[in-house]
Amino acid sequence: MTDGTTASSRPPATAFVDRHIGPRPADVSAMLATLGLDSMDELLEQAVPKSIRADQALDLPAAASEPEVLDRLRAMADRNEVVTSLIGAGYSGTHTPGVIQRNVLEDPAWYTAYTPYQPEISQGRLEALLNFQTMVTDLTAMDIANASMLDESTAAAEAMTLIRRSTKHAANAFFVDAETHPQTIAVVRTRAEPLGIEVVVGHPESDLQPEAVFGVLLQHPGTTGVVRDLSPTIEAVHAAGGLAAVATDLLACTVIVPPGEQGADVVVGSSQRFGVPMGYGGPHAGFLATRDSLRRSMPGRLVGVSVDADGRPAHRLALQTREQHIRREKATSNICTAQVLLAVIASMYAVYHGPEGLRAIAERVHGQAAWLAASLGDAGIEVYADFFDTLAVRAPGGADEVLAAALRHGVNLRRLDDDHVGIALDETTTEDVLERVAAAFDASLVADRPTGSWFPAELARTSDYLTHPVFSAHRSETEMLRYLRSLADKDIALDRSMIPLGSCTMKLNATTEMAAITWPEFASLHPFAPLEQAAGYRELVTSLERWLAEVTGYDAVSLQPNAGSQGELAGLLAIRGFHQANGESARDVCLIPSSAHGTNAASAVMAGMRVVVVACDDDGNVDVADLEAKVTEHSADLAALMVTYPSTHGVFEERITEICDLVHEHGGQVYVDGANLNALVGIARPGWFGGDVSHLNLHKTFCIPHGGGGPGV
Repeated sequence: MTDGTTASSRPPATAFVDRHIGPRPADVSAMLATLGLDSMDELLEQAVPKSIRADQALDLPAAASEPEVLDRLRAMADRNEVVTSLIGAGYSGTHTPGVIQRNVLEDPAWYTAYTPYQPEISQGRLEALLNFQTMVTDLTAMDIANASMLDESTAAAEAMTLIRRSTKHAANAFFVDAETHPQTIAVVRTRAEPLGIEVVVGHPESDLQPEAVFGVLLQHPGTTGVVRDLSPTIEAVHAAGGLAAVATDLLACTVIVPPGEQGADVVVGSSQRFGVPMGYGGPHAGFLATRDSLRRSMPGRLVGVSVDADGRPAHRLALQTREQHIRREKATSNICTAQVLLAVIASMYAVYHGPEGLRAIAERVHGQAAWLAASLGDAGIEVYADFFDTLAVRAPGGADEVLAAALRHGVNLRRLDDDHVGIALDETTTEDVLERVAAAFDASLVADRPTGSWFPAELARTSDYLTHPVFSAHRSETEMLRYLRSLADKDIALDRSMIPLGSCTMKLNATTEMAAITWPEFASLHPFAPLEQAAGYRELVTSLERWLAEVTGYDAVSLQPNAGSQGELAGLLAIRGFHQANGESARDVCLIPSSAHGTNAASAVMAGMRVVVVACDDDGNVDVADLEAKVTEHSADLAALMVTYPSTHGVFEERITEICDLVHEHGGQVYVDGANLNALVGIARPGWFGGDVSHLNLHKTFCIPHGGGGPGV
């Protein structure tokens, strides 16, 4: 041993790098010999331009052993305070069945699976996603659904743009129901502004002028819990030539007339309450379902049933927005990933409970809400009628006092305004919780539980759902376990083999990295919980942001985008905002090399930019002469250049610094697509060699599980 120790005197190899950097010294030597090189330094000298290599070490904490990592995570978890959450607003407590938690969420056969681009090695997860699509179409009463979205808010924004391109209505305004969840309204507004769409928020009954909008977004039930008949509003929109989207709750759809039966053209939502922990806001699998007539405009992926060469049934991706590689700036969406792992969990939750089980859960939750409403009413407290699981309670001038009283009883409620409090119940709610909530209002539970529904009888669902045999065939844990195993056995994931699909550079996530995601202190926090209850999460987030800034050489990092595509859009919107702040709103040209990933062009268009393609040479490198011509031609209106580094074909282009300087000389910003950051960590920093903005795919470079289709933050 060169350090004077012997193998027997050294402590066990417990540092992460000792266990999880796959190639051993002998493997590295063999690969270097095959390349005709003597060392890794020589490889870097030949592969990475000297002009971009960082000459100082990263200022990061010292490497820790796996036990130390778990201790640090436990210390962070202990700083979070798990308070019973009845905040709602699209996030609900849920029980993840143990058989699903252990055999999907915590099983590397599922969480290390790659995107199912190769159906022959993906039949298991494709079947699980087909179950998800079937679950969504049945519960929403729509014709077709995609294989999950990123979240409810993003799905709602995609519904808006889908409607815009699917209607010939002359108006350029989109109406959003004031009962829509606040975070959804915010995302829709952000997505609408670069596209020049006017968003009008109001109450459909009083504020909607159907002839003045091309479409509407309604919430079912409303964010305050109200259950309404949406049919008259949708009919009025249709009569004026517009289309209607509805954001819904899948559990409510088991007992309330679903949006499809009320005339909706598009239905969106989140499947989070189907067994997926809140996790302080995600990730969660959203969904988007449409009428059959709109299927070719759907964003995301669609799993279909086909036949193989021998005529046997087989699953495949029938539609997906990898169309971006063909249509590029004409693509209908920039989304190319989906929350597959979480969609699988939600679909298996439906498989496990079946239609009768889901209805029983819904009826129990509604019954508890009715019991609480009757108890508060008995105490003279006004509760608004027509609800499913969420109560809007009147507390004139006293909302803050009620919230404080509830917190003293260990419950988080939602502040609607100065005079109103929201209470959202879920499948985890117990009688003890109801007693504590009642006590916060100086009330107590009435002895006689009310019966019947507390929403209009004509809105009670009568149609069947989840009639496919898969939703009734796996009732026992044994049957469920065997079903999950049979699907996993049809796939190839990283628990069986490497997946050598280029730039994504998949790797086997360390078990230690994954351990904490199911700890209640991380899994059970509501995203709108008071900040003082999430001190551990705040420490985790701020530390990660600081470390990633050090790794990339940038000044600040946001963890808000929930996929590479959304990171691209957020980054381009930042560049757009930069030019606007400098009084140069006319800068709207985005230069994109012809070899770039298809999402780049789609994201640029969504950010309100015009795409101009830059030629590449025969090896896929940026044609610098053509770039010079393009930046000169568009010097007055140049907004940005999007360039992937290392490039999509895996090469460190020698002239990257010159390329960045050219763009800057003409007033543009450089967006470095960070999809391949794994090839730069510790070697070069985009913020130092000319990049202004990047997105990072943490499921590629760090430890977020790809889970059969991503995505990373």
